[in-house]
Amino acid sequence: MKVLAINGSSRKKGNTAMLINTVFAELQKEGIETEQVQLGGKKLHGCTACLKCFENQNKRCAIDKDILNVMVTKMVEADGIIIGSPTYFANVTSEVKALIDRAGMVAIANGYMLKRKVGAAVVAVRRAGATAAFDAINKLYFINQVIVPGSVYWNLGLGLEEQDVQNDEEGLNTMKILGENMAWLLKKINAYNYADAVE
Repeated sequence: MKVLAINGSSRKKGNTAMLINTVFAELQKEGIETEQVQLGGKKLHGCTACLKCFENQNKRCAIDKDILNVMVTKMVEADGIIIGSPTYFANVTSEVKALIDRAGMVAIANGYMLKRKVGAAVVAVRRAGATAAFDAINKLYFINQVIVPGSVYWNLGLGLEEQDVQNDEEGLNTMKILGENMAWLLKKINAYNYADAVE
């Protein structure tokens, strides 16, 4: 089993990465492979509403001059997906929004190809707006039939400067429990799929 984390922050070692790594630590304890990909700072075009993904149905976006199709392939290959974002003006970063719009449409256009994967949102925030960012990521999951585990609070951590989130004990605990619940759910789904395959 493998979980892909897409980090929408431009800071490679910032608060979003620290929160993702806290979730990863719990997944790794359970023998689940992890990969974190930096999305922030990469060239990523917004959706042009061309609807070619519905016409072509080739599991790709028609805009092929940026990183989106690489991300879509990685999302399809993973058993679990974490999308992490800092909070910019009370929402996700522009790169994460472009990912949501385009990957979401490609997935729907190709028979809901993210269906029944396990997905989690991870949000870093200075003060306000985190729940809007959390909601934006989860809407991608819910419309694509992705299964979303919970934690003991919304999946967010507080911090402004790089690595400030290490002082947010509650936020880190939320990520720890999210990782535990994500691992549990992935293992249950994997066991179900295995039993179904051998029948």
